[in-house]
Amino acid sequence: MTETPQRPLRVLAAMSGGVDSAVAAARAAEAGHDVTGVHLALSANPQSFRTGARGCCTIEDSRDARRAADVIGIPFYVWDLADRFREDVVEDFIAEYEAGRTPNPCLRCNEKIKFAALLDKALALGFDAVCTGHYAKVIMGEDGNRELHRASDMAKDQSYVLGVLDEKQLAHALFPLGDTVTTKDEIRAEAERRGLAVAKKPDSHDICFIADGDTQGFLAGRLGKAEGDIVDESGTRLGTHEGAYGFTIGQRKGLRIGTPAPDGKPRYVLDISPVTNTVTVGPAAALDVVGLTAIKPRWCGTAPTGPGTYTAQLRAHGGETEATAEPVDGELRVTFTEPVRGVAPGQAIVLYDGTRVVGSATIATTTRATAGAL
Repeated sequence: MTETPQRPLRVLAAMSGGVDSAVAAARAAEAGHDVTGVHLALSANPQSFRTGARGCCTIEDSRDARRAADVIGIPFYVWDLADRFREDVVEDFIAEYEAGRTPNPCLRCNEKIKFAALLDKALALGFDAVCTGHYAKVIMGEDGNRELHRASDMAKDQSYVLGVLDEKQLAHALFPLGDTVTTKDEIRAEAERRGLAVAKKPDSHDICFIADGDTQGFLAGRLGKAEGDIVDESGTRLGTHEGAYGFTIGQRKGLRIGTPAPDGKPRYVLDISPVTNTVTVGPAAALDVVGLTAIKPRWCGTAPTGPGTYTAQLRAHGGETEATAEPVDGELRVTFTEPVRGVAPGQAIVLYDGTRVVGSATIATTTRATAGAL
């Protein structure tokens, strides 16, 4: 395998206003590409300033991106994709929680915004590729097709949130930071050497469109309060809640049950039923998942035709676990070698063959070690 040849390209660099995307744009320009910077205005009512490391798409971020582009010496534009972002990412996020699932908006944004809306527009304008500050690599496989691989530095790898990209999108993706084996401090030092003022800017984290980090409050404001029961596995009522959407599978804190479990051990959210507005809690052992079914698979290349052995990642910052997976009737059936925890419908499962991303799918149901499919 070889890295994708880097002939001079017309590159559209997505610049968030942060240090990673600024350094990525600078490296692309330094490599001889014809780079144009673009900041995506994703908020219909952007705030003037960020709240520390929370939020993004503020007026401040736009200005930071513009200043970085000026220093690099590339043209810069702001594109308004707020309506598309609201429909494809924010409304999807709300609907998924309302249905009792736990979505990952970063995957949806990469799929629908950065590598669909943005890439489509870039190609229509004659650009060859979209460049972002993600830590991942695109490599030319032995069959001549492009493959998505983990970043050289596993500590910063972001291939999980890019697992929704297909081969066509990978053919027009550029990740200049993918080969970086260095600390974030060294990336900041590089930005400072390049004269980029964002060198010391805090990284954004959590959900970008929930600037204060209060996901439950955000959902309550849009879905309203809906009191329901918190029950144990036998159906005994232990307490009440103000909206089942405020819980996720595996959650331990914030249950406010009051009555301790008979064995004195903590209880965790085992199931969320939006139909009855009921949250079921129980012991940690009841969270063990031995298999799952996932829907809407997207393959980073040719789709597997039968069962295979892979490693699976279930969360953006989670580890890998061995699994057997097989596409069946448009779904993905997965069996884990060892039980895993913290698996919730709505999350993405991303399959790997070594460092290569095979594809991803959205978890629909899970099979518990001690119970049926939930």
